[in-house]
Amino acid sequence: MVSGRRTRLIAVATAVLVIGLPSISAGVPDEVRLKHERAWVDPGPLEFGAEPHAAVRAAAADAAAGADCAVDVDTAARLVLAPTWPEVAASGGAPAPMTLSRYDDGTALADPGRSSPGIFFSPGVGAWQLDSAGLGADATAAAAIDTGTAARTVAPHVVRKYCGELGDGSSPAAARAAAWSSWYACDEGACEDVYQRLLAAGVVEDTTVGMHGGAAPRRCRYAGAVHDCAFVDPAAAQGDEAWRVPGYGPAPVPDPFYVLTRGGTEVRYWLAADTGARGDVSASRALGSDARESLRWSAGAGLCDLTAGRGAC
Repeated sequence: MVSGRRTRLIAVATAVLVIGLPSISAGVPDEVRLKHERAWVDPGPLEFGAEPHAAVRAAAADAAAGADCAVDVDTAARLVLAPTWPEVAASGGAPAPMTLSRYDDGTALADPGRSSPGIFFSPGVGAWQLDSAGLGADATAAAAIDTGTAARTVAPHVVRKYCGELGDGSSPAAARAAAWSSWYACDEGACEDVYQRLLAAGVVEDTTVGMHGGAAPRRCRYAGAVHDCAFVDPAAAQGDEAWRVPGYGPAPVPDPFYVLTRGGTEVRYWLAADTGARGDVSASRALGSDARESLRWSAGAGLCDLTAGRGAC
């Protein structure tokens, strides 16, 4: 269901398509500007997926228990939750766990064969936009989408920075700002605004948004071995859908792809059946590396989705 707030944001994104966007490849300032412009969240209830919210609470509890300062679970949970709406859901609707970044359109992220515009390696993934250049360096797309795994990455990070700033004599508000310094959308106070709204009214849970946000866990055979994998189809995404509007950013909405881990390497694999290209395409990066600088593209060597019986089975 698309609420009125979601409809408004989609209309804004569509208008951006008509006006035209500057290329993010021209420099980071354009990316920062767009994130700042879209950071302020519409008035009204703040929605979050029910299962994802439980996962955030669990991660926050663990982080609070190991914290170097006195921080309760509710405070830790608000610190973890606050960046998500400014980053990916300015409507206030439930942040989509499958959100794929739309701001960075660097040529290194696109299939060099240009066989389909949607064969594109999004470097930022998930409700927190874990990026391969930062907090998401060691996370595959599947891990960044999985709210439980993503929250366990974010919670200790923000709580550690929050406590460190308090220990250095900062005010709680300044400590919160430092805790969110990894997210551009928090730069101008939007995350503090969300934090105060959470403090006053909490979260409205959305039972239609699951832990994986519509991504489907599968078993895949690839390169002679069987792996846990995930099928990521933007058309199946749950939660706020503004990021799926074609004009939302200069980067394309990716075609459906599979993601798996092989020997310390993240592999994203596009079947020709899902892209309309002449053949399969894969892209890989060593975990810990920035996709913008380390991607290896190749013609697909064959992948079988054992769960669904698709691909080279």
